[in-house]
Amino acid sequence: MPPRISDLATLRARHPEAVAEAAARRSRRPLVGDSGRLMIVAADHPARGALAVGERQFAMANRFDLLERLVLALSRPGVDGVLATADILEDLLLIGALDGKVVMGSMNRGGLAGASFEMDDRFTGHRPEDLARLRFDAGKLLLRIDYRDPGSLTTLEATARAIDAMAERQLPVFVEPFLSSRTDGAVRNDLSAAAVTRSVAIASGLGGTSAYTWLKLPVTDDPDAMARVCETTTLPTVLLGGDIGSTVRDQEAAYEKWRKALRLPTVQGLVVGRSLLYPADGDVAAAVDTAVGLL
Repeated sequence: MPPRISDLATLRARHPEAVAEAAARRSRRPLVGDSGRLMIVAADHPARGALAVGERQFAMANRFDLLERLVLALSRPGVDGVLATADILEDLLLIGALDGKVVMGSMNRGGLAGASFEMDDRFTGHRPEDLARLRFDAGKLLLRIDYRDPGSLTTLEATARAIDAMAERQLPVFVEPFLSSRTDGAVRNDLSAAAVTRSVAIASGLGGTSAYTWLKLPVTDDPDAMARVCETTTLPTVLLGGDIGSTVRDQEAAYEKWRKALRLPTVQGLVVGRSLLYPADGDVAAAVDTAVGLL
């Protein structure tokens, strides 16, 4: 019988080798199943110090609560897998929640939310060799580009080399690109159609091959412009959720934007985190089922 969430600290202290053992025996599946669509729950926010959901500043801080929400979300029909950092994925491995699921490792979490170095988003998470060793199925990286910051060139180069290393191992990598800038000291992502289009064009061309590259894109401020944005590339694309607000009305508006964008031919699915794990009405199962229904 797999350990309970409450047993994890003791298991980790006494048997650290249990992580590798659980990874070795995990049953795997293709990235895209029979439905041809992909539904991934994201939980890699805490490693960047991004713990807030709406007005709740530390909503994601309680790891036991987060794991319970993830286990519930992964149990719902139509949920294909999870995106998270090593600590969370290993917790889920140990309690047996990842059998038959797509496991996606988060690769760069160095750009801590609110830090002076936030745009210097270094690769502090999973390396390609870690994902291969643990028999995980894909990786994800965040690419924020500030045209006024020369350091963005370093980020671009690191991203390209990560794409190359993933391709060498025949592992898909999901690139989440933004054109970003600082406003009053805070990093803001530009979600205009023009900015997202440019970010797609830039991200699509990174690395020595794009054979294993996917894109993870936001829905633009003008949802009707997403068709033009998605015409910028032939790479398979998933939509990201993000923090959609703190009310039921906000959540319903987000669902409608996703529904429209999911009709586009290059869009293969959803990667959504906080809005499903911490929905405005508190009903995780209903939020996940609604998102699955959009597919």
